Amino acid sequence: MSRSRPGPLDYLARWPLRAWMVATTVFLYSPLLTLMVFSFNNSRRNIVWRGFTLDYYAQVLGDDSLIQAFINSLTIALISTLFSVLLGAATALLLWRFRFPFKAGLEGGLALPIVVPEICMGVALLVFFTKVLPWPTNMVWPFNLGVIIIAHISFSFSFVASVVRARLASFNREQEEAARDLGASEWRTLIDVILPHMRPGLVAGGLLAFTLSLDDFVITFFTSGPDTTTFPVKVYSMIRFSVTPEVNAASTLLIVITVALTAIALRLQGSDGAAATAPH
Repeated sequence: MSRSRPGPLDYLARWPLRAWMVATTVFLYSPLLTLMVFSFNNSRRNIVWRGFTLDYYAQVLGDDSLIQAFINSLTIALISTLFSVLLGAATALLLWRFRFPFKAGLEGGLALPIVVPEICMGVALLVFFTKVLPWPTNMVWPFNLGVIIIAHISFSFSFVASVVRARLASFNREQEEAARDLGASEWRTLIDVILPHMRPGLVAGGLLAFTLSLDDFVITFFTSGPDTTTFPVKVYSMIRFSVTPEVNAASTLLIVITVALTAIALRLQGSDGAAATAPH
């Protein structure tokens, strides 16, 4: 049976939904677009448009302290994301696959970094690394970033574990049983059957962990030192007195880089999905 073409009444019924979608999109992205537009404003006051200029981007790219802060943030985000994905995947697999005592307690503890306010976690980590496990302050880069990396892993891996476990909930255990009937070992079943099913969750969890680490301010503020300034902390120090065009330019560069990395990751995820579903 052929599907009938939508009539005028169907378009009228969809109009409120489309208008709400457009209004929501404008509400969410207009502040970012305003920031990006005013990063090209040739005015120090940054409230009146005076003309187009790229001078402030040149100043940002020539600021060694800002570049170093961004390198610190990117290094912390990459390392913490790697360990968060490994720990989160292992935790999700453990909670999904096995039954053991105090499993409910572990599940509740896994949710604590998600629900606890960042200010409380930042203070707790500050006390821990000051009184319980003092971290050396004279280490070379990037080992001097160890405190911030550990702090970011402590809250990022919980998000990864939650996303991956939600993905594992849709796994068909008959595929695992079929693999074992065909002679696959426990390790081969994990690599060839379970891990491909987990891959979208791993990518999504990794993107979430990377984004949370890259733009984290509160926890980083309590665990960073004078030689371990990250990009959000540096931007905060720049806007303590006023929002200058340099801040807009630096924020625009961070937005563009984040969106580009996310697009690349989603592209890779789509390629992996297409390869997995292609006929052999």
